[in-house]
Amino acid sequence: MNEQPRRPVATYETYQEAERAVDHLSDQGFPVERVAIIGQDVRLVEQVVGRMDYGRAALHGAASGALPGALIGWLFGLVDWVDPLVSALLVALYGLIFGAIVGALFGLLLYALQGGRRDFASVRSMQPSRYDDVVDEEVADEAVRLLGGLQSTGAGGRPVRT
Repeated sequence: MNEQPRRPVATYETYQEAERAVDHLSDQGFPVERVAIIGQDVRLVEQVVGRMDYGRAALHGAASGALPGALIGWLFGLVDWVDPLVSALLVALYGLIFGAIVGALFGLLLYALQGGRRDFASVRSMQPSRYDDVVDEEVADEAVRLLGGLQSTGAGGRPVRT
């Protein structure tokens, strides 16, 4: 990251529009290494995806434990010098089973310890309300000029008043 003073040259409602503007600048030969896309007014959105009960807690735990168990088992299986392929696959299978069982038990335990306070599953994401294309101060006027042609073609961006 350089420490050049930067100036916003356009604001967009979606990341795709801000990205399209930078791509337009690149197509025009603009030095895009002097551009940044900055998400503003970020908010945390937690989308609830379903109920959580003991069965689902065990299933989520088993799924979380199965892959690491298989990978660790496979690595231990590679140590067998006599028949490494068969040994690695067999120990990976044992690791998968063991990891799923341990993961299911941990999933059940953690769900039980919550005492019914969080009986749902969710996915969290960060969502900015807008995206600013900012450019080094030295080349900002050129970026505004180049983006002026893009905005007249309906890119959806608003130039920032300078």
